[in-house]
Amino acid sequence: MAMLPSEQTPDHRSAVLFELFMHSVVDYAIYLLDVDGRVISWNPGAERIKGYSGEEILGRHFSVFYTEADVAGGKPAAELLVAAEMGSHEDEGWRVRRDGSRFWANTVITALRDEQGALVGFGKVTRDLTERRKTLEERTERRQAFAHLVRAQETERRRIAWDVHDDSIQSMIAVSMRLQMLAAQRRDPALMQLDEAIQGAIRRLRILVAQLRPPALNDEDLVASVRDYLDEVVAGWGLDCTLRHDLGVKPPPDLVVTAFRILQEALVNVRKHANARTVVVSLTGRDGGLLVKIADDGDGLKPDGENAHETLSGEHIGMASMRERAEAAQGWFRISSRPGEGTSVAFWIPLGPPGPART
Repeated sequence: MAMLPSEQTPDHRSAVLFELFMHSVVDYAIYLLDVDGRVISWNPGAERIKGYSGEEILGRHFSVFYTEADVAGGKPAAELLVAAEMGSHEDEGWRVRRDGSRFWANTVITALRDEQGALVGFGKVTRDLTERRKTLEERTERRQAFAHLVRAQETERRRIAWDVHDDSIQSMIAVSMRLQMLAAQRRDPALMQLDEAIQGAIRRLRILVAQLRPPALNDEDLVASVRDYLDEVVAGWGLDCTLRHDLGVKPPPDLVVTAFRILQEALVNVRKHANARTVVVSLTGRDGGLLVKIADDGDGLKPDGENAHETLSGEHIGMASMRERAEAAQGWFRISSRPGEGTSVAFWIPLGPPGPART
């Protein structure tokens, strides 16, 4: 006859609760081994993850869960020895299911001792991390592909900048010098006007070269690159520039370039459209990534809808380019504005695997 709950001793109730817990957990394989490593208990989570029923696995050595290479190398026995000596042992690696398929597992083996300290067995907990590992690998592959793309783009930009500077601009300078000589000899106003047009084209090409490969851009140091760009370029536009930064970590080169390019486009937009007097740039480490904000005190933009803070939907090509760069880096981008009170551009890109979604 079963005891009523009120008649159960605390030890008995604890044992009952533990048994219920063991048979309720399905996301973890939780089982016990004797001192020799043979399975002596088996929960539903172990059956789901490893594929063995209790009848099939009880009494068998736990090395059956390891790859042939690990068994040949003595890994199962070595893990028990470490757990016995240190109290526990944690590992991540490939394990084998009943059907022979492999899965990536996190395992913890804990030595179990009686009141006298004698070793009586081991408890083992296994988590199947295959999907997490697959996700991390996919993210790593995307990150590597993105870094390769950034390097390829910058290489092409550098090549075009060199070609424009060393070929097109130099050729136009030679033409300009010849026109100046002819204009001086013939006193022809038309030639002078033509030279002025060429001089204007040369200035525009030099601006293009600077945009393609800004002298300030150092892909090893984002803060220095932004500071130099603000001092050498943006301040020359008549803007009062402020840089605030609190990174704490050093972004990798591909993210330095990505962040700089988005910031550069945002500042060019301030120059072209904002009619601003001041601009504040902030670089902050947040949520495992880089948060960048560019705020100006210009005319602002009119958002679609009544909410003055909502993200603007009517993006021109510059905004679309900034958004695409941020999202290609697995980050987010947004722009908000109040008419007459300036515009704020913000973007976040992860420094490691992709982080939280935009809120």
